[in-house]
Amino acid sequence: QVRLVESGGGLVQPGGSLRLSCAASGFAFRLTTMAWYRQAPGMQRELVAQITLGRLTDYADSVKGRFTISRDNAKNTVYLQMDNLKPEDTAVYYCNRRDSSGNPIYSWGQGTQVTVSS
Repeated sequence: QVRLVESGGGLVQPGGSLRLSCAASGFAFRLTTMAWYRQAPGMQRELVAQITLGRLTDYADSVKGRFTISRDNAKNTVYLQMDNLKPEDTAVYYCNRRDSSGNPIYSWGQGTQVTVSS
């Protein structure tokens, strides 16, 4: 059974940092492309960052230079380091595996709420 468990969200002031974690189980994590997505209220879910099995990374233009995605295959965990946070980063953040067409594969987890506000 596939499980994706996100954690690490919270309330942070603009300019602050957070580190999100996603613990995965039930599939061959080390052989997959993993990604972080986010969904703000009233908005569609969007791709934030992805990391391939070879650790190649890609980012949405809105987060380039501020967010860093990484993975620990020994722990079946993918991380998202978020620095210089802005109010527009406020959203629920989710992780998922991406298929060869770039589509998310599994049912969504509960996500983790990130709120950036003074």
